[in-house]
Amino acid sequence: MTDQDPFLSVEPVFLKSLRDHVYGLVREAILSGRLKSGDKFNERQLAAQLGISTTPLKEALRVLEAEGLVRSEARRGIYVTFDAAQAEEMMLARAALESMIARQAAKRITEDHIKRMRELLPLMRAGSRTSDVLHLIGLNEQFHNLIYEASGCNYLRRLQSGQQIYDHAASVNALSDEPERLLAFEEHQAIANAIITRNPDLAERLMRDHVIRSGEKHLAFLAHSEN
Repeated sequence: MTDQDPFLSVEPVFLKSLRDHVYGLVREAILSGRLKSGDKFNERQLAAQLGISTTPLKEALRVLEAEGLVRSEARRGIYVTFDAAQAEEMMLARAALESMIARQAAKRITEDHIKRMRELLPLMRAGSRTSDVLHLIGLNEQFHNLIYEASGCNYLRRLQSGQQIYDHAASVNALSDEPERLLAFEEHQAIANAIITRNPDLAERLMRDHVIRSGEKHLAFLAHSEN
């Protein structure tokens, strides 16, 4: 890691604790593939680059170790352990959760949710035709959040919330490609239609297929970066 590593620029923390902010920063760098399996952390150097003491950094790294993203070795240091195999597990977990959430949304969606979904889709279509990836990701997250809300599945939503940073990192990589942006919109539109027409079987299948297909694109990126 060098002084120029892009993931090291710190945004204002505001209400976030310093530990949580550093945790999110490093976790996204790992999940996006910018930090690769086998990379070693220099705690003092990283703390200096972030302008913090080593205490919140050590706390953040302990949380990441509990998640299996880093490994601490006595007298050797801390290393990134996240690889394509772990990313695949996270993708499959997301596919299982989101497909069931979509199924329940198709059963429970209200007219208000339908109206909001129909208003959002044209914005997503327009966003898929531009190169503003972060704007499009924001719209896509609104779409998925609307499905979560329509489903009423608070327990499943809490289980899925741990995937959010991974989902964002994977989306940045995937949606940088224009054909992928257009294909993702087509899939989102089909999912929306299945939910709006209250077809739970179709909504479940389309959401699962969408998550797995888009996830496999990110897996290919991670596997390539490991070689």
